[in-house]
Amino acid sequence: VGGVAWGEVDVMVVDMPPGTGDAHITMAQTVGFTGALIVSTPQDIALMDARRAVAMFRKVSVPILGIVENMSVFSCPSCGHETPIFGRDGVAAAAAHLAVPALGQLPLELGIRAAGDAGRPVVVAEPRSAAAGRIVEIAGRVLERLEEEAELAKAWEVEIVTEK
Repeated sequence: VGGVAWGEVDVMVVDMPPGTGDAHITMAQTVGFTGALIVSTPQDIALMDARRAVAMFRKVSVPILGIVENMSVFSCPSCGHETPIFGRDGVAAAAAHLAVPALGQLPLELGIRAAGDAGRPVVVAEPRSAAAGRIVEIAGRVLERLEEEAELAKAWEVEIVTEK
């Protein structure tokens, strides 16, 4: 990450695999994340990883921006019927228990997968689709949380300076 001339960036997203290994801790300590966005399916086994990730990021003082439920339902491409094949509302319950915001749900949908495989995210390939709308809404919530964290950091800096 440090050996690349990124230029001016507003937001950089680092997609990391599930877990709390050395790579996660090293990145958190050396890159200086503004916040962590946790993404999980609603399954109990996946939520165990999400809970560990929240604990690890808190331990290294990285604010948790929120949690997103991925594959919340399967949307049938033929009839539109939605089936919660991985369970229902697991992420919302985990978010409440962990005291972090639940930022939204993304369905398991053929259009998202097909657009991604074609190298064009669904927000580009099908910008008026329901899936693209959900992604844009979640991205907006993430940006709001980043702004909140930046304001908290500024307030903390002012408070520290004032105390000296």
